[in-house]
Amino acid sequence: MNLYSQKDANIRRTWLLMTVFLVLVIALGWVIGYFLQSPGILYFAVMLAVVMNLVAYWNSDKIALAMSGAKPIGHNDNEHLYHIVENLCITAGLPVPRIYVIHSMQINAFATGRDPKHAAIAVTMGTIAKLNKNELEGVIAHELSHIGNRDILISTVIVVLAGIIAIMADWGLRASFFGRRDNDRGGGNLLLLIGLVVALLAPLAATIMRLAVSRKREYLADASGVLLTRYPEGLAGALEKIGNDHEQLRTATNATAHLFISSPFKGKQKTGWLVGLFSTHPPLEDRIKILRGMKF
Repeated sequence: MNLYSQKDANIRRTWLLMTVFLVLVIALGWVIGYFLQSPGILYFAVMLAVVMNLVAYWNSDKIALAMSGAKPIGHNDNEHLYHIVENLCITAGLPVPRIYVIHSMQINAFATGRDPKHAAIAVTMGTIAKLNKNELEGVIAHELSHIGNRDILISTVIVVLAGIIAIMADWGLRASFFGRRDNDRGGGNLLLLIGLVVALLAPLAATIMRLAVSRKREYLADASGVLLTRYPEGLAGALEKIGNDHEQLRTATNATAHLFISSPFKGKQKTGWLVGLFSTHPPLEDRIKILRGMKF
């Protein structure tokens, strides 16, 4: 069985999402340009979307690592961690990614990069210190699965394009309130209403799509990671410790939170369907239950 048979589907999904978001950008650019009577805004919006998407594609890993305060390490810095990554990469048929450490005692990790040849894994000091060998292997296998499944690129594209849409939607909202149209121009009130609706709903739709993909990819990475280690309890035990860990990750931001194996924001966890809709990760309890139901 090919561990990463889903990668082609994820690549196609990435292009589909890029197309959908670009259409939204064009629509928002048109609405803003209409209200401000400036057709050039539409061209600027399209150019901004393309340029920012290219920047994110080529440099998303560097941006995510820098924002998280991750520092690169080599073989001699932590042989134990390096050998675990190296052995699992051999099993998965992946090149060894660059390895980074985040100086925080929270148990967490993430992977980033546009493809397996340009990938990186970052783990916190708490992950290395608090997990046993089987649990650490489970976490690393989970992150390598993100790389092999090519769903890190999806997350990167969604984050960048969603950010662009949010900015443009804010511009559109301002234009709807302050833009001036000729009084004798027909349909002005209707277009004003359309502009307001688009400006309000576009960032909401972008956020929901980003979070939905994030949740789905975690389940897939859990399953793919277990196929590498052949030991579901390793990852299940790690997730259990993560759930009981209350250390704070001070470098965590809303922009990078979805990349981690579990939400880096600790505190009282609320429940309910609305909270679940806007959660960047599926419930740990559900993931642990599924893992412990696997048999090899």
